[in-house]
Amino acid sequence: MWNTCKKILCIRADNMGDLIMTTPALKALKETFHCHLTVLTSTMAQHIAGFIPVIDDVIVSDLPWVKSNGAREGAGLIELANRLRGYAFDAAIIFTVYSQSALPAAMLTMMAGIPKRLAYCRENPYDLLTHWLPEKEPYSFIRHQVQRDLNLVAVTGATTNDDSLLVTVKDGDRHSTAYKLQQAGIDTSKEYVIFHPGVSEEKRKYSMDGWVELGKLVAGTGLPILLTGTAREGELTGPIATGIGDNALDMAGRLTTGEFIALTDGAAGIVSVNTVTIHIAAARKTPVIVLYALTNPQHTPWKVNGKIFPFNVDEGLQSKNEVIAYVRNHRMVQQPVLPRPAEIAQALENLLRESSYHEPIPPDTLILS
Repeated sequence: MWNTCKKILCIRADNMGDLIMTTPALKALKETFHCHLTVLTSTMAQHIAGFIPVIDDVIVSDLPWVKSNGAREGAGLIELANRLRGYAFDAAIIFTVYSQSALPAAMLTMMAGIPKRLAYCRENPYDLLTHWLPEKEPYSFIRHQVQRDLNLVAVTGATTNDDSLLVTVKDGDRHSTAYKLQQAGIDTSKEYVIFHPGVSEEKRKYSMDGWVELGKLVAGTGLPILLTGTAREGELTGPIATGIGDNALDMAGRLTTGEFIALTDGAAGIVSVNTVTIHIAAARKTPVIVLYALTNPQHTPWKVNGKIFPFNVDEGLQSKNEVIAYVRNHRMVQQPVLPRPAEIAQALENLLRESSYHEPIPPDTLILS
């Protein structure tokens, strides 16, 4: 019985955005079983875990079956399995997207002696999993990732009445963010707009010229435009800010994870590519405009006001994964034309004008019926 499980390991081993989308499922486990939740995640996602209050403990490891910069060798996996064994977990739940296999993680948790092991699986897992849901995505249907994860934990009996994303803001980060903005000459008593142009993959990129043109149009609103990103992405945000002019401020590399969440929380609206920013925005209910490269249609912003501008990925940058290719060719809305800056600016203006409320982005926006 799952209701006796008090120490549960949740494996979500990819990016920050993926971990954020899993938070409603984690919330369901915590509320149903009042258990101790440990999350095994990557170095890429670890920095957001401290802002998800239902997580009690974090184990960081870059696993070789998930894209990363520092995956473990075989001996490291044996060491990790032994480490997991020392926690004496009652159960493990493996969260995946439909193009991933849960079986490597299932083998790891079996080696760690974890008695209950749950995941989606396309193949017959035999003894690798004690509980499993047949993988029907994407050939039978496609769900939003949040719903997929909630349906997985429902096997255990876990439910929640609040399926919103969960990312908190800390008071210290609010104060330090306000201080940094004041030092940069931003009046924190007034609203501002965030542009987040940086991408983790080249195929999601919107052109620098497009960002500059968009910024010049948005500058007409009188709202400051703050460009955010990592220090490395300053090579992109700096020229964009310069191109826009005096109304734009480059903040790349100047904020911690917590400060970035606080900045997002205080924004009137955000324009971003499809990356972790849109999921932080959704968690904080900040309106968002997404320049959405058509890679994963199930990863749109969850239950937040906004608009999506989809565009196709260049053929040379498309994934070679056959599952993703099937979705791209048969199940996803196609949009060969890049969104024009004027269209984006108008959508942002409408969003800011109607920021009190309008319909959230539908979760199946990019999925063909």
